[in-house]
Amino acid sequence: MPMRGLKDYFKKAEKEKWAMGQFNVSNLEGLKAVFQAARSLKSPVIVGTSEGEGSYWGLKEISHLVNFLSKEYRFPIFLNLDHGKTFDYIKEAIDAGYPAVHFDGSRMDLKENINKTREIVRYSEKKGVFLEGEVGSILGSSAILDKAPQIRAEDLTRPEDAGLFSQETKVKSLAVSIGNFHGVGKSGDGPKIDLQRLKEIKETVGNLPLVLHGGSGIPEDDLKSAIQLGVVKININTELRSAFTLALREAVSSGEIAPYKYLPETIQAVQKVVEEKIRIFGSINKI
Repeated sequence: MPMRGLKDYFKKAEKEKWAMGQFNVSNLEGLKAVFQAARSLKSPVIVGTSEGEGSYWGLKEISHLVNFLSKEYRFPIFLNLDHGKTFDYIKEAIDAGYPAVHFDGSRMDLKENINKTREIVRYSEKKGVFLEGEVGSILGSSAILDKAPQIRAEDLTRPEDAGLFSQETKVKSLAVSIGNFHGVGKSGDGPKIDLQRLKEIKETVGNLPLVLHGGSGIPEDDLKSAIQLGVVKININTELRSAFTLALREAVSSGEIAPYKYLPETIQAVQKVVEEKIRIFGSINKI
């Protein structure tokens, strides 16, 4: 029996009110952590790479690794390009074997974003690749921030813009800006999610699956409420980076120099975070 594809899992998630986690990875330890967490909880999962992470891995290399895990274990683990900003880079990822890509045209005005997205839709559909679009600006970076970014009204996704973008581009999913941002503030000041705006966006775009970026630091109750309102994918990165780095610092402080002896501690730390998020997202036993 063939495995479900990403589109099928999004439909299932929306119907049953749970979300898939996208967990960005920079190295093999992170990939192992995500895969082990997903397998242990029987949860479908998405592995993400930003442009920086993809450059570090090599697009073909990470594509082959994730494809191997999927085929060898017959497990629904999907690879997605995160925040691709140019057609050339997205084309490179698709040609390297990425089954899903995200085009971030948020720095463009709506008309240009629509036109560029259409161009990528034509190529991605030809290759059978799942395309995520974006309307609204998601600020910050996947790091521990000195202070939370100041989100302006014009950064947020307007429901009418999301509706027009959806109709004009035919993307498979849509990333929205509703107060979420990349990163976690040092002082603990997390994102203030506008759930009413999310509700209005969902009413406007209908069956189009919605994506919440910057999931690190968003309170659990807000994440669960967002899922009830139509979010089917939530991206996590900063919390994984932080868990890995803290565990690595502690592990090497003993003076041990054999990586295979201390790196398992980093895998365990990241896996713990992934398992916690999977439980919050409600994707346990959804394979």
